[in-house]
Amino acid sequence: MSVANGRALLATPGPTNIPDRVLQAMMRPAEELHTPTIIDLTTTLLADLQKLFRTSGQTYLYACNGHGAWEAALTNVLSRGDKVLVLASGRFAVGWGEMASFIGVDVEVLAGSWSAAVDPAAVESRLRQDRDHKIKAVLMVQVDTASGVANDVLAVRRAIDAAQHSALYMIDGVASLACMPFEMDAWGVDVAMSASQKGLMTSPGLGFVAANDKAHKAHETANLRTRYWDWTSRRSPLHYMKHCGTPPEHLMFGLRASLDMIFEEGLEAVWKRHSLLAGATHAAVSRWAEGQCLALNVDEPAQRASSVTPVLTKGFEPGKVSEFTRTMCGVTLGGGLGDLSGKAFRIAHMGHVNAPMVLGSLAAVEMALQALDIPHGSGGTAAAIAHLSAAVSPAGG
Repeated sequence: MSVANGRALLATPGPTNIPDRVLQAMMRPAEELHTPTIIDLTTTLLADLQKLFRTSGQTYLYACNGHGAWEAALTNVLSRGDKVLVLASGRFAVGWGEMASFIGVDVEVLAGSWSAAVDPAAVESRLRQDRDHKIKAVLMVQVDTASGVANDVLAVRRAIDAAQHSALYMIDGVASLACMPFEMDAWGVDVAMSASQKGLMTSPGLGFVAANDKAHKAHETANLRTRYWDWTSRRSPLHYMKHCGTPPEHLMFGLRASLDMIFEEGLEAVWKRHSLLAGATHAAVSRWAEGQCLALNVDEPAQRASSVTPVLTKGFEPGKVSEFTRTMCGVTLGGGLGDLSGKAFRIAHMGHVNAPMVLGSLAAVEMALQALDIPHGSGGTAAAIAHLSAAVSPAGG
């Protein structure tokens, strides 16, 4: 007997739940691309993306997913044969590097862990060895969606500075933007990118890149540039050139609504909400782990993402839990990726989520553990409730 009927809940790390307000914003007729409405939409979105990235640098909006934004970032600042250093902490920085290699960049991967953040000391050591500054860029994700690792962007910036290295510092913020603090200018990030379907809680299909003056200087001599991604073309006063053709209007209408929601709540409040909901999830998994069959993938609390939590499994197939929560409860979890494929399920708590939604996801997992007779510590959902109640009660707050 299923109790899944009702509104389904996505607890996947992208796409995430889309608010009704965003869906409704997209339900409107198309307009001619040069109308004042569309021109103003482009202008305000690019300006508000600056606020989101916390930068005075230039922002660019593309009709693409995050992988497209990866390519946009790479091709605008690099030339064939340039060397980049990829800082591994799971799957996605390595994936970014694989894309760079495919288009003619010399890629070196600094080995890392699937359960711990990038070590700034190792970055500094490697860059000190590069006395001729052959490394033109350092690539890192702030949050690796597969491992759940959150990297310290400022600490790695300081490591680059300590090595007195000139490489561009490029950050993937796909699973972190609008989920946790990101300070592009204050942290010395030269190029940052993200996408629409995670913390920005809108439809997949928009990619974003932000770039500072140093990045634009590198852009002047980059020979990997192509017309679609090209920053110079997109800085044209001609409106259609800012999109290299027809704008993705309805996705932009949705993004306008989602950004309005974020700024109405307050960006810092959004970060705090994500931190509290992540802490509740970690509390639940820590309690379940007492049964010796489940565990958090990241041991160090400060290195756990505010957006997604991979849960390691031992002695049973994680897909059994995911299948149960989806068919019996209407809650869709994420599967394990890369090194965690077949070894974990992922609980996302990013974007359009609140306490009842996250507690509902956790309750569905705990229900699955009980129904499937999987050994686990009891009271995981209660631990999550206790974590939240302590944080938001008048006495605790």
